[in-house]
Amino acid sequence: MVDRVVATPKALRLISRLAVEHGPLMFHQSGGCCDGATPMCFKQGEMPVTETTDVLLGRIGEVPYYMGRSAAEFWANTQLIVDVVPGDGGTFSLEQGSGECFHATARLFTDAEIAALPPLG
Repeated sequence: MVDRVVATPKALRLISRLAVEHGPLMFHQSGGCCDGATPMCFKQGEMPVTETTDVLLGRIGEVPYYMGRSAAEFWANTQLIVDVVPGDGGTFSLEQGSGECFHATARLFTDAEIAALPPLG
C-alpha cells in the first residue's frame, strides 16, 4: 500500500526534536494562501480539526497529518513528500525560529497506486 504523505529522514529528525521539546505533535496543511499552503506543525490538539473540513491523510513518523478537505480532494492524485529546507517555518508552526522549516512537494501517483488507494476520509 502506498501512503498519501511521507517524510524524508531530515523531516523525521526535526519532528523527533520538536516532539522532545513540545510533546505529542500534529500537522495541518490547509492548502490556502500564505502560511496555509505549507505543512504546519502544532502540539497535538492545538489546531482544531473536524471531519467536515479536514482529512487525515496519514502519519509521518507517529504524527498525524491533516489537510483541509478541499485541498485534499484537489491533491488526491498526488503523494505529499514532507522535507525540511533552510528558512523560517510558518508563523504558528513549532519549528519557527529554528532556521529550518517544513516544506512539502508532491509526485503524481501511478494509475496502479491510485487504484489501490482507499478513498479520502
